[in-house]
Amino acid sequence: MGQTNLASTDASIIERQSFAMNIVHITAGAGGMFCGICLRDNALVGALRKLGHHATMIPLYLPLTLDEEDQSAGTPIFFSGINVYLEQKSALFREAPDWFRHLLAARPLLKWVGAKAAKTRPEDLGDLTLSMLRGEDGFQSRELDELITWLRTQSKPDVVCLSNALLVGLARKIKTELGTPVVCMLQGEVDYLDALLPEYRTQCWKTLSERAKDVDLFGAASRYFGDLMSKRMNLTADRLKVVYSGINLDGFSDSQPICSATGTSAPVLGYFARMCPEKGLDTLVDAYIQLRQRDRIQGLHLRIGGGCGAGDEEFVNAMRQRLSESGYLKEVEFFPNLDRPAKVKFLQSLSIFSVPARCTEAFGLYAIEAMAAGVPVVQPCTGAFPEIIEATGGGITYEGDSNALAVALEQLLSDPERARALGRAGKRAALEKFSAEAMSRSVLDFYQEAVSSPAPAA
Repeated sequence: MGQTNLASTDASIIERQSFAMNIVHITAGAGGMFCGICLRDNALVGALRKLGHHATMIPLYLPLTLDEEDQSAGTPIFFSGINVYLEQKSALFREAPDWFRHLLAARPLLKWVGAKAAKTRPEDLGDLTLSMLRGEDGFQSRELDELITWLRTQSKPDVVCLSNALLVGLARKIKTELGTPVVCMLQGEVDYLDALLPEYRTQCWKTLSERAKDVDLFGAASRYFGDLMSKRMNLTADRLKVVYSGINLDGFSDSQPICSATGTSAPVLGYFARMCPEKGLDTLVDAYIQLRQRDRIQGLHLRIGGGCGAGDEEFVNAMRQRLSESGYLKEVEFFPNLDRPAKVKFLQSLSIFSVPARCTEAFGLYAIEAMAAGVPVVQPCTGAFPEIIEATGGGITYEGDSNALAVALEQLLSDPERARALGRAGKRAALEKFSAEAMSRSVLDFYQEAVSSPAPAA
């Protein structure tokens, strides 16, 4: 598999990026839920614009929920989540007049629906996922036609980027109608597809592999995930490159951790991601309870931050109950849905950071955010975490359950000199290698490769 160098500074890359590109980036919105892919894509588009490129960010389904300036502001939302669902379920609605469908695509309505909607389950969305992967042959073909009609009113893009593989059904018609290369990012689709009901799972993977032929080039968020998806999608090495993610560093560049393992303040263990089982919040809570019961780390506090939607509240309440029953709830604080300044301040308040995700993480943007704040991370030895920690030197990995996590956390908290060294290394790597600007330069080289040798339209 090809790999984009983290630094991306050789002369040939700089030369190829010396002219302004017209880029369309299509991102699936998550409504009222914070989404790592949305944050990554938003930071990318903002960085591309700062470099002088014309980048249009198009949200699909629902508005984006972000903790920074929305780069999709002023752009219509296509494939309205309401319309997409009704088109899947009702043959009558597929014949609905355009004026009615446009009413259901209004941004205020979609924002309201996104805020009220509970967590969606892959088990309930197999038929809809398959239909979207079929693109112009699916029940949502009118939505695709409207997107292309709108794109025709804009300047012809040099490249169209799909934010994840679940959108590959759009590629064929975009290529044939607009005559422009289409690239696609791979950012964590495996767990969702594997959670579909069996009767849809096999069909979706097969259709995804077939529709992948319409894409000129794929970009994986890590070597780990690129290797995984190339096997699942039958991609040859020349069709997939590694393009590491990056973060907006506003507020991080000059920040220093407020707490430290040797400071006068009590040490603070922190978590910042969606408050859900997939991200392993229950594993961290169990590890924290074990650490308190051992009482070798005096006064250890726990701060839990991140996205918490309507579908997450029951789980979060269960975590509160578990902490209350153990007698440690008063030493634990919850910080749901913080804005950006509050998020940076939250991360600065930590001594050590862990999100023991049990899902197949393609990257783990939250680990880079913690490192950018100078906080060492402790992550499971799964997914892309070993690769990211090796590239940054900003933390350690562990293998096992909450018991193993508790041991790893205790070892690092008991060695403050090592913890500080890891924090410094992680911060340096985050600022130099994993900034939005560094990401944008790597992505531009990725785009240029697709533009210089596009695959023929199917």
